[in-house]
Amino acid sequence: MKKLLIPLVAIFALATTLNAQDKMGKKGHHRHHQKGMMAKNLNFSEDQKKQVKTINEDYRKKVQELNKQESITVKEMRNRKAAIQKDRKTKMDGLLTADQKNKIAQAKADRKVKSEDRSAKRMDKMKANLNLSDEQVTKLKAQRSVTQAKAEKIKNNESLSREQKKGQMMSLKAEAKAQHDKILTSDQLKKKEEMRKGHADRSRAKK
Repeated sequence: MKKLLIPLVAIFALATTLNAQDKMGKKGHHRHHQKGMMAKNLNFSEDQKKQVKTINEDYRKKVQELNKQESITVKEMRNRKAAIQKDRKTKMDGLLTADQKNKIAQAKADRKVKSEDRSAKRMDKMKANLNLSDEQVTKLKAQRSVTQAKAEKIKNNESLSREQKKGQMMSLKAEAKAQHDKILTSDQLKKKEEMRKGHADRSRAKK
């Protein structure tokens, strides 16, 4: 079995929880709360907290030094940054206990189950509201699976910067919408747009 590495999101969770210094809006505050709960559930020892802080401080210094390098190419910059990120992931994984790794894996599995359940409910609602055929539902589910696989590949590509990942995710979203709309009829698309506008109007009315 391959050695389990702590997911990137968990690394950011630990970094943010133990070194939260940036100002956050409501959305950022919500993410910070979730990450704080994750770190709390892992039940870090004082020694682990110190190690996390040291690892993150070392990571920031390396990135800052790398950003000062004006003579290297964009590709080389990306590769070096990916190497620094990979080194931090490895060090983070090294300080976790087997129980903590299992908790992270279980939390990821639980999130996947909840996400699939929400998607199934949204699909059932869409089928009823737009009067979708069984064939359309099958095609939409297949298209969603393909999109999820592509999104996961982008997320796990350590050679990409955060900005590059964001750009590719936006392109993927646009591609998915175009494929999604091809499956629907013109009447279904019209009804879908009317529902979207109605939802937007109700949201504004509540503010």
